[in-house]
Amino acid sequence: MSLEGKVAVVTGSTRGIGQAIAEALLDEGVSVVISSRRQRDVDRTVAECRQRGKGKVAGIACDVRNSRQVQHLMSFAVQEFGGLDVLVNNAGVAYFAPVADLKPEEWEEIIDTNLTGVFYCCHEAISKMRSRGGGYIFNIGSLAGTNAHPTMAAYNASKFGLLGFSEALFQEVRADGIRVSHILPGSVETEFSAGGGDKSGWAILPAHIADMVVYLLKSPPRTMTTRIEMRPAKPRKG
Repeated sequence: MSLEGKVAVVTGSTRGIGQAIAEALLDEGVSVVISSRRQRDVDRTVAECRQRGKGKVAGIACDVRNSRQVQHLMSFAVQEFGGLDVLVNNAGVAYFAPVADLKPEEWEEIIDTNLTGVFYCCHEAISKMRSRGGGYIFNIGSLAGTNAHPTMAAYNASKFGLLGFSEALFQEVRADGIRVSHILPGSVETEFSAGGGDKSGWAILPAHIADMVVYLLKSPPRTMTTRIEMRPAKPRKG
């Protein structure tokens, strides 16, 4: 199945998993809107992406915690490329501390970015996808949404919440031709990871998650894979 001519918004796409997904979509001929909180990061990534792929690329800063900025992001995609077919909710933050030490503002940032921001993006995207006869929403979660750990209570709460949100969402929109997949990676080699990312060669690469997104987009339209858990094939040594 060709993806040329499709239009995608990828949040948190100026580094790591989000940038890998944006690049993979561009290589498939998709028109991609790059987005993150800082316009300078967006501009840099757009310039890099214009050196590759068959798809068109544009970008705009958006803090997904702000519903009006999210509205503007989705309208920007329509204005630039004529519609919206794919939404990748990848923007995320994390702070790791015991509940007694976690600052209230850190809790709010995690929940507002990782969970409320996904709601804002889906809320704005669904009507635009319905007008196109369907679409695809990817929520990039984490295995921290199924396994709780000390010092990760806020992050766990946001990702456990995203699991429930995603499973309710797919039931609501599948009759509209909108598919929803919730991807839950384990350890990924990115700067987002605790400690700045592991470079020992055992963790999942961002490109592996991007490959999964492309694979699911090309899967038969009569099927919907609602939940994907991705783990490193071999455990960490030591």
